[in-house]
Amino acid sequence: MVKVVKFGGSSLADAKQFKKVAEIIKADPDRRYIVPSAPGKRHDDDTKVTDMLIELYEIASKGKNLDKKLNEIKARYCAIIEGLGIKDFDIDKEMKEIKAELEYNPTCDFAASRGEYINGLIMANYLGYEFVDPKDIIFFNEEHGLNSYKTEKRVRERLKDVEYAVIPGFFGSSKEGEIMTFSRGGSDITGSIIAGAVKADVYENWTDVSGFLAADPRIIENPVGIDMITYRELRELSYMGASVLHEDAIFPVRSVGIPINIRNTNKPEDEGTWIVESTGHKPEYVITGIAGKQGFCAVSITKALMNSEIGFGRKVLQAFEENDISFEHMPSGIDTMTVVVHADEFIEKEQQVVSAIHRLSEPDAVEIETDLALIAVVGRGMKSTRGTAGRIFAALSHAHVNVRMIDQGSSELNIIIGVENADFEKAIKSIYDIFVTTKL
Repeated sequence: MVKVVKFGGSSLADAKQFKKVAEIIKADPDRRYIVPSAPGKRHDDDTKVTDMLIELYEIASKGKNLDKKLNEIKARYCAIIEGLGIKDFDIDKEMKEIKAELEYNPTCDFAASRGEYINGLIMANYLGYEFVDPKDIIFFNEEHGLNSYKTEKRVRERLKDVEYAVIPGFFGSSKEGEIMTFSRGGSDITGSIIAGAVKADVYENWTDVSGFLAADPRIIENPVGIDMITYRELRELSYMGASVLHEDAIFPVRSVGIPINIRNTNKPEDEGTWIVESTGHKPEYVITGIAGKQGFCAVSITKALMNSEIGFGRKVLQAFEENDISFEHMPSGIDTMTVVVHADEFIEKEQQVVSAIHRLSEPDAVEIETDLALIAVVGRGMKSTRGTAGRIFAALSHAHVNVRMIDQGSSELNIIIGVENADFEKAIKSIYDIFVTTKL
C-alpha cells in the first residue's frame, strides 16, 4: 500500500508539532510521500511564516533593507531546528539565497514558496528521507493553471525508484522556469497531485481538526463529526463555505478514485473523515451537513410567457456577464426567473445590470431583494428519505424564519434555502436540531 501524507501549517508550527508528525509518519511504513506546509501559528497572536515571507517580498519590492525581517524568519526556523536537535542544517545558506533572489528579482510567488521549501528540507533531514523539489516535478501552463499531463508524467518518473520522500507543498514552476504558487492552502493540491500521479491507495490530509463537522462550530456548539462523505457532497458544502480542504485538491484524486482521509495531528487516534467517490455506507443522519453564506442579492425578472420565449434566459444572463458578475443560483417559474448574486459584486453595478436586462430581454418587471443568506442542506440520505423538505420548512416555520427562496438540484443531493441575513444562524440551528439533535 502507498499513502501520500500532507501536513498543514498548524501541524508543523514548532519543534513539538514536528515531533508529533514524525511519530505519525514512522507509525505506518505505508506513509511514503510526505507533503509539508510552511510553519503556521503557534498561538492566536502569532504570525504564519508565509505571511512573514510575503511581508519580506513587500519590503524587497520597495528596495528597502531585508535583514530585520529575514532575521525574524530565521529565528522561527532556528527554534524548530534546535528543538529537533538537528546539527547539520545550514539555515544561513538558505537565508542568503532568499535575500540574493529578492534583491535581484523580487517576486511574491518566490518569497511565499520559501516557507514550504525550507520546512521540507528540515523535515527530510529530520526523517532521513529524500528531498524532492516541486519546481522540478510540478508545472504550470501559460494561463497559470496546472499542466496536468507534464506534471503527472514527471512525478511518476521522479518517484519511481524513491521509497520515501518529502515534497514541499504549495508551489511548482512556470513555463519559463520561475517559481509559481497555487492559491493559499495550495499544499492540499500538491498532496492530491502526488497521490493521483503515483496512484496512491490513500491520500491522508493531517490538520488541527478531526475531519469535517456537520455544521459550523461557531454557530452550533459541538456539532457532530462526519465519518464519511462523498466528493459530490463535499463540493456542495465547500461551495457554501464549509472548508477543511482546499476545494481544488479534490479533482486529481477523484479522477482516479483515491479516497481522502482528513485526520487530526493532535489526536492521531481519531479516524477522522473519509472522502470517497461513492459508498454503500448508510449515513447516520438523513443530512450529511449544513453550510451557508450571507450577503447575497436576488434579482427577479418577470415576463409573461417567458417560458415559451427561446433565448430569454441567455439574454438575462448576458446582462450580468457584460458587467463581470457571476451568479450563484437561478431558480425559475413559468413567468419569473431569479438570479442570485453576491451583494458586494452587484450593488455598485445594479442599475447598469437592470438597464441591460431591460435592453436585452424586455421584461415586464425587475425586482431586487437584498440582505439574503443562502443555506445548503446536503446529504446523500435525502434522496431515499421521504419528507425531508417538509421537515426543513417545518423547522424553519417553528423558528419563525421566513423562507425567501428555495432551490433543489435534480440530484436530490441538496436543498438551497434563502433567508434574511438576520435569520441566518437561527435557521441553521433549527435545521440542525430537527435532523441531528433530536436523534442524539
